[in-house]
Formats: sequence, structure tokens, C-alpha cells
Amino acid sequence: MRGAPAGGAHRLAGRTGWRTPPVGGRRRLADATGPCPAGYGPDPGRWFLVRPWTRAGRAIDRAAKEADTDDDAPLEVLLEAPPVREPARGGLPPGRLAVRHGGPLAIPLHAGRPTVVANFVSTIDGVVAIATGPRGGGSDISGGSVADRFVMAMLRALADVVVVGAGTLRAAPRHEWTPRGVAPAWDSDFATWRAALGLAPQPTTVVVSARGDVPPEHPGLSRPDVPVVIVTTRTGALELARRGIPPGARVEVPSDGPLVAAADLLRLVGTLGAAIALCEGGPHLLATLLRDGTIDELFLTVAPRLLGRSADARRLGLVEGVAWPAREAPGTVLRSIRRDGSHLFLRYAIAAGVRPSPA
Repeated sequence: MRGAPAGGAHRLAGRTGWRTPPVGGRRRLADATGPCPAGYGPDPGRWFLVRPWTRAGRAIDRAAKEADTDDDAPLEVLLEAPPVREPARGGLPPGRLAVRHGGPLAIPLHAGRPTVVANFVSTIDGVVAIATGPRGGGSDISGGSVADRFVMAMLRALADVVVVGAGTLRAAPRHEWTPRGVAPAWDSDFATWRAALGLAPQPTTVVVSARGDVPPEHPGLSRPDVPVVIVTTRTGALELARRGIPPGARVEVPSDGPLVAAADLLRLVGTLGAAIALCEGGPHLLATLLRDGTIDELFLTVAPRLLGRSADARRLGLVEGVAWPAREAPGTVLRSIRRDGSHLFLRYAIAAGVRPSPA
């Protein structure tokens, strides 16, 4: 039921992993059935489906032989951009993580500010949430996809902080924003990877709420090994004091304004020592970060569902509360496509230098 092995459409001798085609040419997406002369060529703007045969590829082959359950089956790699040529965190994860993901995962780093990556799941018709309260979040949209939870855990494993809005927090009343929170069977694998990367055992949970509308009893805010920071306004801090602050959580007021501005949030995340911040929603928070040019990459799972909307069933889209004229909308560059059954896993880079003003 799961996707074919990584690069399954381009296997050589029936083996999975990364391959070295014959020297002297390249295979492009449009020529996927023709000769396969080379992997990544000198032109970084071209797309390739075949990757260099390396020690990493051989490691994937060895580990693939041990993957004997559906949950271990590799995601099918349909498209992969050339590797980034700048400092990045990640690479080939250990053991069965590499098999399941279908190869490496690396996120480029910036000098002087955190990289901000967003991760969402959407239906084909663009719905990311079917309600504003409990049970309105990603699991309902994805249909409980195990692969979607795995990809989410991979991104959390690379992040220093996971940023969520108060609405996302309330929509998941029993959740914690860690790799084990979505993929507990892989907890030890992610712990090994984070330790190898020199990261803390768990990413810090950062909750953004201008009004301080944060339930202090939420279990995801009281795990002893998960640091929690609540970012709010002065008014919100008063509300938090009235409600009660979760044990061990810090409250930060980055400015005197009535809202938490993206620039203030980014600066605060930087003071936490974070190199990668993962934003998991909701769509209003994503809109704020996109409006201010803060998002670097978007990982988007497209679930094979059509939920629709009506006057009686208002359902949130990927970006809410901000609209751009068509000619000024933020641009993206597709970097990767993976597949698990009928679920697609897309990776987009937000075009550099895009700082549009919303209408």
C-alpha cells in the first residue's frame, strides 16, 4: 500500500537507493524514460530524478532490507531538486529513518537569523482546518495518514523550536509538539539523530497568542523535558497571569504593540539560540509570517480528500487574513515531491527577495 522505494521509477538491477548513471549526460523530468547518463549536472537550475550513487545510497539499500512493515516502507521520491550549496542542517538520517523518508533531508541555514520553515496538510480543495475548536486540526484533514505524521516528525527532529498559534494549540488538546508526539514508534531514532546533530533532546514549543488565550492545563505545555515559551502582548500577559501559567513555561512580551509582529517573533526565536524554527500553524499565523517575508520554505502535504465549504461550514484555507493582488503574490520554487499512496508531500522554497504588501 505504501509508495515504491525511493527512486522506484528509476531502479537499476531492482535495487533501491541512489544511483550513478553512465557518465556524460543527465536525466531530466521531461525525459524520465530515456537514457540516464548522469545525476546532478553543473546547472543548478535543472531538475533531476537520479542522484549520485554514494555511501549514503548503499546505506539506504542495506537498511531497506530490514524494513519489513508498511510503516517502514520508503516514501516514493518523484522529484528532488539538486542539493543546496550552502550551510544546512540534516543530511542522511540514521538507519531506518533514511529508508522511510526515501533519502536525506537537509534544511539550509542563514547567517544571523533563524531559518523559518512551515509545515501544513491540506485537502485537494485547500482546506487545512474544518473547525476552530478541538478536533479541527491536521489529523482530520490528512485522514490520519501515518506518512504525514512521519514527515512532520522528521521536520520537528531538525527544528530548535516549533511555533504554533493559540488556535492550533486549542485544536489539539492532548498533543505535544515533539517528534514523539506524532511518531512515538520512532522516538529512539529521532533522539539518536538529534544527539548526532548536537541538538537538545526535544525542540522548544513556542506558542503565539496576542490575547493570552492559552489553556494552562494543556498537557503539551507541561512535559518536563520540553521547554515552553509563550509569546504575547502586555494585555495577553495579564490574561495569562489571571488564567495561570503552565509550570515551567516562560512568558515573553517582545514589544508594546497590540499584536505579535513577525519581526519581533523572529528576533525572539533568535534569542533562544534557534537556527531552525518550524511553524505548524495556524493559517492566520502563517499569513502573518508570509506577509512580512519571514517564511523560507513550505512543506505541504496534499491529502486525497475534498471537504468543500458552505455558509454553514466555514473552513480555513492555507493562508487566512491576508490577501495579495495576483501579480504581487509570494512566489515559490518546487524543490521536492514525495508520495505515499494517494498522499503527496511537496516542498517549496519561498522565492528569495519576495516582500509583497497585501491588498
